[in-house]
Amino acid sequence: MKPYNIDMPESLELDMLGEVRAGFPSLADEEPREKLDLLKLLVKHPSSTFFFRVGGTSMVEADMDEGDIIIVDRSIEPYNGCSAVCFIDGEFTVKRIERHDNHMLLVAANPKFQPIRVTADNEFAIWGIVTYIIKRA
Repeated sequence: MKPYNIDMPESLELDMLGEVRAGFPSLADEEPREKLDLLKLLVKHPSSTFFFRVGGTSMVEADMDEGDIIIVDRSIEPYNGCSAVCFIDGEFTVKRIERHDNHMLLVAANPKFQPIRVTADNEFAIWGIVTYIIKRA
């Protein structure tokens, strides 16, 4: 997993046509109702935000599937239970953080994977917090 920094313009405004019903159909209105700026919506801190492409299946129950893109913000303080990109022993991984009194666990969102216990013997850093998942349709 390799981080990709964002070299982005000031904004990326797209037309938003309004609400689409997930229940009974409604009449379509093709006139734009407002502008939607995807960068302002998805990236709160551009200088500390990075993209990663997910590889593997350890986070499928957190809705992170292989090939998805995650948006990671390094300026957010890690908190118990958050999904984070971590650097451990020379490799990046995305897992949920579990803080305990004398250790930390990196927990997969797939029961096929065992938690990773982080000790003082590991080279370890919480690299950033996952803020959004971009999925393909």
